[in-house]
Amino acid sequence: MTKETYLKMTESFRGNPKRQKAIILIDSILTKIAYIAYPVLLAALYLQKDTGLARAVLVPGISFVVISVFRYLYCAPRPYEVFDLPPVIPKDTRGKSFPSRHVFSIFIIGMTFFWKMPLAGVLIGAAGIFMAVVRVLGGVHFPKDVIAGAALGILAGLVGFYWIP
Repeated sequence: MTKETYLKMTESFRGNPKRQKAIILIDSILTKIAYIAYPVLLAALYLQKDTGLARAVLVPGISFVVISVFRYLYCAPRPYEVFDLPPVIPKDTRGKSFPSRHVFSIFIIGMTFFWKMPLAGVLIGAAGIFMAVVRVLGGVHFPKDVIAGAALGILAGLVGFYWIP
């Protein structure tokens, strides 16, 4: 991605305070949806005495730690660092852009739901796609960051919930 492409992608939000406020709000809402829905799912599994509770905790938990360690070690710069422009979504983190942990998280949570309640999993996955777009338009991730986050979240879910007995 070039600086010009980045500016074109973000300019409609950057130059308009109402749109900037809207994208910040959407990002916040999508993040909260995932982070509220997941504990609700865990509580429901606990109350139902579902034998999958441990797996519903361990698969996302272990995957999240692995992704976090990789991001820390790889430490890819964010668009606002590379292009020396402020992001639309306020953020001052240096590095740790690849893969997007927000997008990874919503997709692994979506896979956890899909494993137990497929329709809810699909809906959270759709929210994940929307979040990926918002994170790029908000200037805090490159497209490759969110694509990798989504792919790794889905892959971790497939491995943890379907391929490991």
